[in-house]
Amino acid sequence: MAVDPLIELRDVNKYYGELHVLQDINLTVGKGEVVVVIGPSGSGKSTLCRAINRLETIASGTINLDGRALPEEGSALARLRADVGMVFQSFNLFAHKTVLQNVSLGQIKVRGRKKEDADTRSRQLLDRVGLADQAAKFPAQLSGGQQQRVAIARALAMDPKALLFDEPTSALDPEMINEVLEVMRQLAGEGMTMVVVTHEMGFARSAANRVVFMSDGRIIEDRVPDEFFTDPHSDRARDFLSKILTH
Repeated sequence: MAVDPLIELRDVNKYYGELHVLQDINLTVGKGEVVVVIGPSGSGKSTLCRAINRLETIASGTINLDGRALPEEGSALARLRADVGMVFQSFNLFAHKTVLQNVSLGQIKVRGRKKEDADTRSRQLLDRVGLADQAAKFPAQLSGGQQQRVAIARALAMDPKALLFDEPTSALDPEMINEVLEVMRQLAGEGMTMVVVTHEMGFARSAANRVVFMSDGRIIEDRVPDEFFTDPHSDRARDFLSKILTH
């Protein structure tokens, strides 16, 4: 593959006590690629996602971002987290700040932007996720789908090199899921590098360049969506797909 690697995991291992949650993980995500990570609960998907920006530490192995190893801590780690945006299952917005303040805060604190510049950028991004008219509201006044779109705008405001999504729609009511996936589809179409942990197979099929299937802390398959969904190689993937695609 000729794509420049942006995220590289080499022989990554992680334990919770005796539990070996990431086992010899090797994964490369190229610039502009959308990699969707799927698999049964407890397979290590979210842990993998959170290890990429050091929300989880690893026991061994290396993780590189844009050719550089992840920093341990301190201001270098804060900069890294700005370069690798994260969108969580729970929206993690500041309840006591307006939507606009939520999107501007990191730009001012981490990127050092002036408040006026940050607010201008925030308004552009809120417009982009369809929430220009909600800037003055507080998170509790928004639906879950709107809050998650604010969270995406906030991650984008840092001008990240990549975005990580950890089950971004699993806390949403069904009718709100599509409005969030639609924003993610647009980002994918614009060439944003994305790692997406999700149960939304339609999104995996339509927006992913590659589907990574995990089970028991290992990557079992890493293939283009068409091949994976029509002809899974492993029994575990076949079993997983038979359970979810029939419903």
